[in-house]
Amino acid sequence: MTAPSPPPPRLSALVVARNEAAQLADCLSALTFADEVVVVLDRTTDASAEIARAHGARVLEGAWEIEGDRRNAGLDACTGDWILEVDADERVPPALAEEVRRVIATSTHAWHEVPVDNYIGTRLVRHGWGGSFGTTSVPRLSRRGAKRWKPQRVHPALEWRGEQGPRLTHALVHYVDRDISDMLRRLDRYTDARAADLIASGEIGSTANNLRRFVSRFCKCYFRRGGWREGGWGLLIALCAGLYPLLGHLKAKLEPERHGGAAPQGTGDAAPRPVVRPASVAGRGAP
Repeated sequence: MTAPSPPPPRLSALVVARNEAAQLADCLSALTFADEVVVVLDRTTDASAEIARAHGARVLEGAWEIEGDRRNAGLDACTGDWILEVDADERVPPALAEEVRRVIATSTHAWHEVPVDNYIGTRLVRHGWGGSFGTTSVPRLSRRGAKRWKPQRVHPALEWRGEQGPRLTHALVHYVDRDISDMLRRLDRYTDARAADLIASGEIGSTANNLRRFVSRFCKCYFRRGGWREGGWGLLIALCAGLYPLLGHLKAKLEPERHGGAAPQGTGDAAPRPVVRPASVAGRGAP
């Protein structure tokens, strides 16, 4: 008599958000392939909780000053064998959903990176991301217990248990910025949180060193990562990537009273934003 096949691994989809009612419904609509959806809401005052529950998600509400802490709270709340982390301004196209299911059914590794297609408004911007201002690949698919975020306010570092597997081939769709003004507001939020992290660490660094970092990050994004191919958008991304550590340092140095105890906005804590859906993405099955 043949032994029964083991059940397929369970998949949890995790969304961590703050005041993302304008984005959340579309994000959750693309996560129906997961066995459970967990939504962590940080200091939320809009209708995000009601939207999440209407989509069948399990909701965890609270207040976390540190981005790493709230993301770890979400990981701890998931019960699946594997966890896919998705931000509210991201969408999982059907091809990626199918690939995730195939990978977790056979993977012997602890975690996998997922490619990212970044959109500014309706424009797909493929080149030049980096310097803590954007990425084209993110470590979002992991076994439960393999991943922990460190206690930082913006771009927290990661600790891993187990080996990395091959990167997936299909991409998350990320509506990273609506326009130039949105990009600059994001830079302001990032550098506020960076300043608070520097002050908390007790080491804000030197202006000279951060000027050197500005040059090196700009060159890396604009030249080595091909930002020049994107025209003015690539130039803007490279400038913001270079300014991120420099502005964070200057805010910590010149305005310590403003950032030492202020609650940071984090990477996803913007005010609600209109959703722009490129026609090219809709054709690939994104909601």
